Amino acid sequence: MQQLKYTTVTSHQELEEILLLQQKNLTASISSEEKKKEGFVTVEHDFDILKKMNDQQPHIIAKDNDMVVGYTLCMTKDFCNDIEILKPMFSKIKKSLDPSKNYIVMGQVCIDKAYRGQGLFRGLYQQMKIELQEKYNLLITEVAANNLRSLHAHYAVGFKTLVIYEADNIEWHLIHWNWE
Repeated sequence: MQQLKYTTVTSHQELEEILLLQQKNLTASISSEEKKKEGFVTVEHDFDILKKMNDQQPHIIAKDNDMVVGYTLCMTKDFCNDIEILKPMFSKIKKSLDPSKNYIVMGQVCIDKAYRGQGLFRGLYQQMKIELQEKYNLLITEVAANNLRSLHAHYAVGFKTLVIYEADNIEWHLIHWNWE
């Protein structure tokens, strides 16, 4: 029986479980058909960067009993130069956003295949809002244009397009959720 709860990361074990879930859903780990149907994650983190990000702003996780079954990663602008593939995104944010806005980047969202379609995506984002809206005006993320499942899900939660751009031959939708 499912015992779902939304919380923040508090242990190394939870960080390791995030990395395992991430590995199963990277573009290199799944078929083209599955990418189209289920979505995918692009960035591969290592334990050190994941922990540093968590130390600054704890990640949000969904747990079934003691197992991480979904996550949203929290990334402050301090990490703008730490992950190569995200540098263009941070550059676009800087050019497109009012500098007085205090924002947090949702660095990646992923839900275990067995738990999809059960409201975890929305639940994770609602928990992010509860945890972070007092500290930040906006939640920003980007989604590859060909990741339609993810794009539609983000728009359904309340995200709006900030800018669409191309980097490394990929079209990206830079999107934001205004919490003001």
